[in-house]
Amino acid sequence: MSDELRREHGGEGLTESELASTPWEQARRWVDAAVYRSAERHDVPEPLAMSVATVDQTGRPDVRTVLMRFFDPAGPGFVTNLESVKGVQITGNPSVAAALVWPAMYRAIRFRGTARELGRPEVERYFSERPWGSRISAWASRQSRVIEGRAGLEEAFKRYAAQWPDRGRPDDVPIPDYWSGYRITCDEVEFWAGRRDRLHDRLVFVRVGDGSLDDASAWKLERRQP
Repeated sequence: MSDELRREHGGEGLTESELASTPWEQARRWVDAAVYRSAERHDVPEPLAMSVATVDQTGRPDVRTVLMRFFDPAGPGFVTNLESVKGVQITGNPSVAAALVWPAMYRAIRFRGTARELGRPEVERYFSERPWGSRISAWASRQSRVIEGRAGLEEAFKRYAAQWPDRGRPDDVPIPDYWSGYRITCDEVEFWAGRRDRLHDRLVFVRVGDGSLDDASAWKLERRQP
């Protein structure tokens, strides 16, 4: 690729003295900053867009972008159709990696760990809070399956929309049995901050014991070379 596309990283970097004492607190700071910048400067168009990597039954990697719908000291989480390629791969091998990347801020957070299915009450509560159209599409789209054209998808949406019209209530649309979500129980959380001359900062929290992302005793800190 042409060197004309190269951009010098001009971020603020990240030092150990600036780093929070737990991965949860540091991640919360950066996520909040990305959301704020998205609203104020509009150069972070989707601050909660998260790439999630899985592997299939042959060991081949796969990756896709989802929205981080949950984030608390237990870990980042997302929703999906359990019958999708993503859901099937996680069922076969729950080891995953995920990343939040904010190029305009020269920052990224990388998570490695195990995907664990969310409890049904949490999933149902979140589903009821989604827009009516998103709930209908959970029925209309058989995620990852081949379809001949868009017309079939739109027809399915119309059919389910007629079955469960929008009445402005959270229980207008029932939740499909196959619709759920995962939270990543992290073993590593890396904070990457871009600097000039490719001397980027990589500060990594590595799990050394039981505990949440907000339990300092469960983590040790490493600096890794860029």
